[in-house]
Amino acid sequence: MSSPSKRRDMDVMKLMMSDYTVEPINDGINEFNVEFHGPKESPYEGGVWKVHVELPDAYPYKSPSIGFLNRIFHPNVDEQSGSVCLDVINQSWSPMFDLLNVFEVFLPQLLLYPNPSDPLNGEAASLMMKDKAQYEIKVKEYCERYAKKEHISNNIDDENSDEASDEEFSDGRSQSDDDVAGRADP
Repeated sequence: MSSPSKRRDMDVMKLMMSDYTVEPINDGINEFNVEFHGPKESPYEGGVWKVHVELPDAYPYKSPSIGFLNRIFHPNVDEQSGSVCLDVINQSWSPMFDLLNVFEVFLPQLLLYPNPSDPLNGEAASLMMKDKAQYEIKVKEYCERYAKKEHISNNIDDENSDEASDEEFSDGRSQSDDDVAGRADP
């Protein structure tokens, strides 16, 4: 690869050409959301999450930043922020990995094999270690409540809607700000 930017372009394009739904943010390729489905034969099966990805300028030499936008009950995912505790992304990232690895290998492995001894969600880790059956029931409840296709499509901002034109992108914010201000004034 001749430059990190060419590699970034190639990796994002590979992800977009795969079976994943990729939603660019602000028409760039450094920040986007990806529709991610829970792995088969796991308590997360049937769940659909929107995962936010930010690529640093030094990508692929520096790992992408990823986080779940809709809620997930997992020992290694912070329930409030969606941050992911995953060594291969946070500590042992290599330029040999690409974005497809994140969605085809790393995240499925994280959901299939949680590590309760290094938790970001203490409640999930504790429940998993004390009562795995109850843990799996709670995971499935979260999938039902927060991780269905309609949950992620309802969370899309108007700015990122496929129906919005480029002109609406720049004008939409000031109009909504005016609307909010207008409603607040008596």
